[in-house]
Amino acid sequence: MKKPYLFLLAIMFCSASVVSAETFKLATISPDGLGWMVEFRSGLQRISYETEGRVEFKVYPGGVQGDDATVLRKMRIRQIHGGVFAAGSLTRFFPDLQVYNLPLQFRSYEEVDAVRKKMDSVIAAGLEEAGIKTFAFTETGFAYLLAKESVSSVRDLRKLKAWIPDNDPIAAELIKSFDVSPIPLNITDVLPALQTGMINSVVAPPAVVLALQWHNHLGYLMNLPLVYIYSMLAMDAKAHSKISREDQQVVSSVMNDVFDSIGLDARSDNKKALAALSKIGIEFVEPRNVEEWKSVSDVSVSQLMNSGEISKEMVEKYLGFLREFRADKID
Repeated sequence: MKKPYLFLLAIMFCSASVVSAETFKLATISPDGLGWMVEFRSGLQRISYETEGRVEFKVYPGGVQGDDATVLRKMRIRQIHGGVFAAGSLTRFFPDLQVYNLPLQFRSYEEVDAVRKKMDSVIAAGLEEAGIKTFAFTETGFAYLLAKESVSSVRDLRKLKAWIPDNDPIAAELIKSFDVSPIPLNITDVLPALQTGMINSVVAPPAVVLALQWHNHLGYLMNLPLVYIYSMLAMDAKAHSKISREDQQVVSSVMNDVFDSIGLDARSDNKKALAALSKIGIEFVEPRNVEEWKSVSDVSVSQLMNSGEISKEMVEKYLGFLREFRADKID
């Protein structure tokens, strides 16, 4: 009688193990094989090991599940559980997350680190309240203006046909404030648009410009970091809640480590990419009248607040932290 009883217990144990295991589907437009993707996949394997297979992830790279907007729609109907997104793709959930993207506000990576230490948690909480679970934000880097013709003054911007990410209302408002007509496109459509002349300029981090081969169709870089860009791994909060509390701690610990490391790598990669762009013949143009650029940028921030695209409270909190940091540096 003991053997059937033990056999039944074994079946019950195995069944419980199968039920408790969860596989989550994550998507990204980034192609496989990039350095950060290798690190990301390594982190997911570590999660599988540390949770003894209770939490598994399947990654769909290279945009096979569609662009960011498509992946977000699939998240809503539970076909996909999450993905790695540019922060601007998530504005529908929490518009204030683009406070870091305000033009010409950050002046250095030192300021970025100081402010993000105080504000990342605020943004993460805003997203979680809207049903999106995030982990450590990862730096994409400072974005520069690259164009087919030389640009050095605000007036020069009027001749640009500039790309902005699709479904990014704040980017659209910002670029309009510089008297430029935005051309919204998915990131995968930027290269053919440059080739055909549909657009003649981009604002992007140097490493992105190199990786996506945009530099082959651009001749000039204005040597002024305009906008700070960041990304994140975002999961549907309901899907994330299926993970046990113990395993949630493992997932958070590993993903925070991975994306902190990826952010540091991105900072180094952008520095190298700037040097590489100069070496291969992209002409670096110094901006004329930097104060005019800053003045127009400040006006654009005011217009964003007045339009309701971003809250006055969040902008003032952000600018307050910047002022505090700068005052401490002077002291």
